Amino acid sequence: MSLNGIIRVLIVDDSRVFREMAAQGIADDKRIEVIGFAGDPFEARDKILELDPQVVLLDIELPKMDGLTFLRKLMPQYPVPVVVVSGHPEIILEALEAGAVDFVKKPFGAGMEGVNTFIQELIVKIKIASMANVSIYKSADAGKTAAVNRQGTKDKIIAMGASTGGTEALYAILKELPGNMPGIVVTQHMPENFTKMYAERLHLSCRLGVKEAVDGDYVTPGTVLIAPGGYHMKIIKSDSRYRVNCFMGEKVNGHRPSVDVLFQSVAKAAGADAVGIILTGMGYDGAKGIAEMKKQGAYTIGQDEGSCIVYGMPKVAFDIGGISEQLPLDRIAHKLCSLT
Repeated sequence: MSLNGIIRVLIVDDSRVFREMAAQGIADDKRIEVIGFAGDPFEARDKILELDPQVVLLDIELPKMDGLTFLRKLMPQYPVPVVVVSGHPEIILEALEAGAVDFVKKPFGAGMEGVNTFIQELIVKIKIASMANVSIYKSADAGKTAAVNRQGTKDKIIAMGASTGGTEALYAILKELPGNMPGIVVTQHMPENFTKMYAERLHLSCRLGVKEAVDGDYVTPGTVLIAPGGYHMKIIKSDSRYRVNCFMGEKVNGHRPSVDVLFQSVAKAAGADAVGIILTGMGYDGAKGIAEMKKQGAYTIGQDEGSCIVYGMPKVAFDIGGISEQLPLDRIAHKLCSLT
């Protein structure tokens, strides 16, 4: 954030109507200032160098060069927090892989209420993005660790939670793990209709089987279950086996799914037979839950500040004594293998 506390935003979109609507909407928040517009990636490049924005709102469908290609070229050379604004789920996931901090769905065909909801979400995402550490993308391929092939065990369970920046953090860990790991359960803050597609993408690039959890699924070695968007997920021990319970319920810490709901259930069901990992994310969801896991004997890992996109959730967990060890992202997979 700038010295006067104002977040400088550049809007990159080829629609003048959308640019003006977005600018007018977010201008209602006095902590955000729209400092410029760009209609294509080449103009955006020049404006970024000239204006030095703290957050870029980026459309994907742009003339001269699509936004995804631009993002892939931008981040290694001039990393800046980017919030993607698009209506295409499959593109959004690729954008997160390319370095976008977060995304907001465009309000296609929405009435005034839908537009107002979109603007409020946009304001929240801009504020979160302004605190993101994106300098890591300058060396995103450095320090990768090789997976350690150790025998998994049916008795252990690994619980992972993440928010902003978590889709790529989870991928960085899961792709390094062997296929015989203990069962893994994950809560990533993500809306409905995105978690299934995200799980399918992970499944194609990992040695572990990855799927969106369905109520009643058993947690089995070699499998990763991801909490479905819009539903809480908790773990229940049944006949010496773990299974998931997916349900609606009220939002917890402002989220559904909530990391705290998952971690607290793992603390109760698995105790010392669990490993907890809290990754990059804004806020405090998961901090109390992972502290409860540690209290019940679980080994708990927090992603360190230097490798986090947003050092929020892991920091709160560390500050309240819920973390056994802080580690950079590229060492977590190796540590998991050694623990299990």
